[in-house]
Amino acid sequence: MTIELKTQFGTIDVSQDVVATIAGGAAIDCYGIVGMASQKQFKDGLSDLLGRENFRRGVITRENGDELHIDMYIIVSYGTKISEVAHNVQSKVKYHLEKMLGLDVESVNIFVQGVRVTNP
Repeated sequence: MTIELKTQFGTIDVSQDVVATIAGGAAIDCYGIVGMASQKQFKDGLSDLLGRENFRRGVITRENGDELHIDMYIIVSYGTKISEVAHNVQSKVKYHLEKMLGLDVESVNIFVQGVRVTNP
């Protein structure tokens, strides 16, 4: 499934994996994020910390007509204010997708899958 962008020069098809990779990269750079978690945590019973090469597994993109919705599964650092971290991730992901692809993101839903203590 791809997202189709129409320009004056023609159409551009962007894979949802690309959108997920950009969103995951933007989220990882936010303060208070330890990493991305697999969205299949409920099946596995574990919150696996995903590496940089496959953090798009922690991002689900959904299209509903012209609207784009993104679900992100994250692990936050202990001692940070979770609501602020989630808000920062939402803002940064929306900004990066608009800047890089010109996509208007309707919603970025954050699911906190765990809290981890990080080394100082």
